[in-house]
Amino acid sequence: VQLQAYGGGLVQAGGSLRLSCTASGFTFSRSNMSWFRQAPGKKRDFVAAISWGGSFTDYAESVKGRFTISRDNAKNTVYLQMNSLKPEDTAVYYCGTDARARTYSGYGLRNRGNYVYWGQGTLVTVSS
Repeated sequence: VQLQAYGGGLVQAGGSLRLSCTASGFTFSRSNMSWFRQAPGKKRDFVAAISWGGSFTDYAESVKGRFTISRDNAKNTVYLQMNSLKPEDTAVYYCGTDARARTYSGYGLRNRGNYVYWGQGTLVTVSS
């Protein structure tokens, strides 16, 4: 299993970035996908997730209305469109997958423990 995240960079507050994560080594179309982020000195936190069928998405409260997760099964890629970026969005962003077509109850898509494979991360820096 390989997950390759890219698209990070330096952006001013209020700007936008689109992160991409390209997957291989598993059945992407039948896998739940997620984005988490980790700021310096902090734990890895949930950002957004999309179900394997693409019909369900979930977002952390801090990014709801600003970030959009989507997937292109033909390209084995999951995206995170980030708008109205704030300095507090600065972090390394990781994509993760459970590599299974599992339907979670409640907030299961937010549970970091459900994701067993992770990409290397891409750094997003938002300047004020």
